[in-house]
Amino acid sequence: MRPLQGVLVLDFSTLLPGPMATLLLAEAGAEVVKIERPGSGEEMRGYVPRWGADSVNFAMLNRGKKSVALDLKNPKQRTKLDPLVARADIIVEQFRPGVMQRLGLDYESVVKVNPRIIYCSITGYGQTGPKRDTAGHDLNYIGDAGLLALSMGNGDPPVVPPALIADIAGGAYPAVMNILLAVTERAQTGKGRYLDIAMTDNLFPFMYWALGEGIATGQWPGNSGSLVTGGTARYRLYPTRDGQIVAAAPIEQRFWQNFCAIIGLEPQYADDKDSAATAARVAEIIRGKDAAHWEKFFQEQDCCCSVVKSARAAMTDPQFVARGLFAHKLSNAQGRVMPALPVPVSDGFRGSPDTPVPAPGLGAHNADYIK
Repeated sequence: MRPLQGVLVLDFSTLLPGPMATLLLAEAGAEVVKIERPGSGEEMRGYVPRWGADSVNFAMLNRGKKSVALDLKNPKQRTKLDPLVARADIIVEQFRPGVMQRLGLDYESVVKVNPRIIYCSITGYGQTGPKRDTAGHDLNYIGDAGLLALSMGNGDPPVVPPALIADIAGGAYPAVMNILLAVTERAQTGKGRYLDIAMTDNLFPFMYWALGEGIATGQWPGNSGSLVTGGTARYRLYPTRDGQIVAAAPIEQRFWQNFCAIIGLEPQYADDKDSAATAARVAEIIRGKDAAHWEKFFQEQDCCCSVVKSARAAMTDPQFVARGLFAHKLSNAQGRVMPALPVPVSDGFRGSPDTPVPAPGLGAHNADYIK
């Protein structure tokens, strides 16, 4: 039996944070019913590239869910949700503050008919404060929280981070964490809870070191100037002769000594007293050989260094293959199968990897849930 088997989740969210959160719940066995607008469904269905009828993004984020298509602005259609709302365990929504209230689906309305409901709202800035109604995306949130300022690169243009940090690490993951805490609490009290998940709020733990440094010393870290943002030779990206990149992170002295021995760094640079000069010399040495040359030595000696892989190469890396990271499969109505998105849910909690699981067609489950 999967841990969330028998738990009913109504998912009113779109795009990334909420759908990623409910994907994790579905992978752990929850029955997730996605409520979508008729005709086009949620925005992510229309993205490109396509994979069958919908976007591949939608398929990856909505594997194993159900879909009910209803016009929530139509009072007659809206009331058809009442039986589901009354027996749901969890509601996840991602509208701006006030939208669910106008639809009669806010926490205060729902809790009157379902006091056990765990109601999770995910927004950029939360339900309170002067920015509660401000529109934004991931780049805005990490910018407002001060995280982006710590490492934007020094080139022209500045570097845009490769991950949607606020959406996933500030939104989806904290949502699941707090939902599961609320499930545990409900088992003890019999009552649900309202959860206000603000993506921007949840970015500050990623800057624990920067906050500590600034508060303790009065010297606040700047762009790319600290230990883990490229401010030393011991934590940097170095191009190789053939255009690949070495990710060098020999922070501890024993790893640094191994690294210096591998690349033949001269003693006057190895003492690392002049960090800029050391970094320049390391860059010169690394640029003198191809990536394969360095990778061989990195594999033979502990030094916390590696050659950066592409996403395509990472999927076939023996490490991830051995761990069965891409063993679970995603299918679509056209009979195509691809690896499902690896999620941080233990294989012991997920379904069998032998059976491909699809994302739902728009409104495919209306007859199952709406009378």
